[in-house]
Amino acid sequence: MSSGYVIAHVEVTNPTQYEEYKKWSTVAMQAHGAEVCVRGGQVQPLEGDWKPTRIVILKFPSFEKAKAFYETPEYLKAREARAGAAIMNMIAVEGL
Repeated sequence: MSSGYVIAHVEVTNPTQYEEYKKWSTVAMQAHGAEVCVRGGQVQPLEGDWKPTRIVILKFPSFEKAKAFYETPEYLKAREARAGAAIMNMIAVEGL
């Protein structure tokens, strides 16, 4: 079975409120067995016009679990806490 990944590019617009999202998203990640590969940290574009500000990469045991994570009750609580605090672009990706 292939791993699944959730990859997010986040532009934080309200850092104080975003801390509340981080708290609840951590709870959701722990509840659903996400392995945190990247969460913030330095970003250095190597090619193209991409100007990411915050990148998050989560690994799940399967693509199905990665896709399902977004709709879990725990992550819904985190999403509600994030409303108005960030511009989020998020995808699920099937790994090898």
